[in-house]
Amino acid sequence: MTRLLLDAHSPAQRSRLERFAATECVDMHCHCLPGVDDGPATVGEAIELCNALVADGVTTVIATPHQLGRFDSTLTADDIRHAVVELSAALSARGIPLVVEAGADVRVDERIPALLDAGRLVTLADSGRYLLLELPHDTFINIQPLLAEIVARGVTPVLSHPERNVFLARRPEAMSPWLEGGALLQVTAASLLGHFGPLAEQVAWHWLATGAAALVASDAHDAAARRPCMTQATEAIARRLGEPAARRVCVLNPALLLDGEPVRAARHVFRHRNPR
Repeated sequence: MTRLLLDAHSPAQRSRLERFAATECVDMHCHCLPGVDDGPATVGEAIELCNALVADGVTTVIATPHQLGRFDSTLTADDIRHAVVELSAALSARGIPLVVEAGADVRVDERIPALLDAGRLVTLADSGRYLLLELPHDTFINIQPLLAEIVARGVTPVLSHPERNVFLARRPEAMSPWLEGGALLQVTAASLLGHFGPLAEQVAWHWLATGAAALVASDAHDAAARRPCMTQATEAIARRLGEPAARRVCVLNPALLLDGEPVRAARHVFRHRNPR
């Protein structure tokens, strides 16, 4: 992985790094590749989004375009890797201080174990250690058997924005067996700020407060309606839960994930059936 030189960072990046005594500030879930999914349609729009990430203090972004679901047959692992190389070159040519790594936001599908074995899915940072899994928003699927098969392959599942699944938002304790089985939980920065409605906001904070959520990411898709807001979310977490909690879920754990290192397991405690 290419790391930025210290003097190449923007003021916002330097401020975040110094505040948390970090060497990387990683957004581990972002749809920043142009023309591959419902993220930016053009290179110009992708550059705008990447500039917004830099302004938000991000030094490294894992590009996570959708795989499977409605993108089942249109986006291959090699397509993603090639798009990362092209975007990285465009950023370098413009002097934009952002490192881009390959990844994917993989829709839950019974074929995932076989597709992993065949090398057709992109893990986070292409490390083979973590796989970002997207749940449907409007239905509940018991994915315990699928998670067990993924874990058995030495890959840790990371559940993508489950607070936006209506069933799980209303019954957050249903997540507990999945976490006990080795999955990690990622909540979206914008959910913590109320951008996806009060129910998603409530349960996202609940999972953070109980230690169930291990990671916060932007899930940004553009530089306008779904722009990065990690700084706002980090500040909100620091105010409500303390600076160490903000550092853990917004800075330290994403950096560990980027490097393929173990992410500290969350405390799998659900204090209330319905968070207040």
